[in-house]
Amino acid sequence: MNAEALINDLYPASDPSGNILRIHSRLVADKALRAANAVDGVDLVFLEEAALLHDIGIRFVHAPKIHCYGDAPYICHGTLGREHLEHEGYPEHALVCERHTGVGITLADIHAQQLPLPQRDMTPQSIEEILVCYADCFYSKNPKHLDKEKPVDKILKNLAAYGEEKSATFQAWHERFG
Repeated sequence: MNAEALINDLYPASDPSGNILRIHSRLVADKALRAANAVDGVDLVFLEEAALLHDIGIRFVHAPKIHCYGDAPYICHGTLGREHLEHEGYPEHALVCERHTGVGITLADIHAQQLPLPQRDMTPQSIEEILVCYADCFYSKNPKHLDKEKPVDKILKNLAAYGEEKSATFQAWHERFG
């Protein structure tokens, strides 16, 4: 597995969305690796690879602010990333793509918000998936704030907009990893 080669196959060096992806994913990977020090039994090699690849699906969505001009809504970047990595032969990494959004997306979330996603639970299951989710919450792909780590209170406030259980999940993770 060569995560950087997989990214380079989709995102040429001159592609602004690829540069955003590379910076964001490196920050997420570094944060996830630091957080992994708080727990035993983490596959650090897989964690780093998965963190670097978690947003590979942004290429296929329409998000002009981050230079992505695909057809799908942004919320689909995880499932599209999963499809791509499954096609490349990396099913475990693919699951991280699908399960990393926020603190995960439940089937109830999909129904309640009428999200254009497959009808299945997309919450992190493995410790590595949880660590990627946790670390991803700290960083935006907004080019103006790319390298700025969000404070925990802002993350909790943003997640609470999707339900108090979302912020409670993050808070529990932060107590464990932070």
